[in-house]
Amino acid sequence: MIVIDQVHKSYRTYFGRKTVLDGISFTLPPDRNLGILGRNGAGKTTLMHILSGLEFPDHGRIDRGGLRFSWPIGRGGIRSSLTGRDNLRFISRVYGIDIATVTRFVEDFSELGAYLDMPVDTYSAGMRARLAFSLSMACEFDCYLIDEGFSAGDARFTERMNALFEERRSRSNMIVVSHDMNIIRRFCHQVGVMVDGKIVLFDSFDEAIALYKTL
Repeated sequence: MIVIDQVHKSYRTYFGRKTVLDGISFTLPPDRNLGILGRNGAGKTTLMHILSGLEFPDHGRIDRGGLRFSWPIGRGGIRSSLTGRDNLRFISRVYGIDIATVTRFVEDFSELGAYLDMPVDTYSAGMRARLAFSLSMACEFDCYLIDEGFSAGDARFTERMNALFEERRSRSNMIVVSHDMNIIRRFCHQVGVMVDGKIVLFDSFDEAIALYKTL
């Protein structure tokens, strides 16, 4: 069970402190995946960063239930100055995963070929996304955080990616941020809409989308 309890986050700006998350609370059972909708600037990415541990809340409680969370897929996780292969070695060491196992998976799934030995800052946006996605899926996480991470290449790669998500969600939680309603419907059981620094939860997709369209 994942429990988020009264999480607050604000940032200092030129005009004073801006509250981004204002008492976010929800629970996520192990057999439920959560989709999150919200306009740009609503705090979706900030929430994903806090869930992953990349940032800390100003106050509030996050109980991950001992689960292993991914970094936000689609929002980084790789270092541009390193080669793709150096990135996979770094990730393997950080998460204590066999480098040879990660290498085989990334080589096969990313289909980057010789580019895997080139610096990531020479990659196209699609190649970078394919590396980031492959690295994330090479690691077995209990909860995958997907922040607009579904557009990672051509139609063939996207279909392989979606098939892998289908397989992983049978044994892992997912928290998905996307503007694509079809993605939310396909992978999630519940929808949260970010409004004024809070999250409104729905079991009905239609009700959630109706609220989202009014924002």
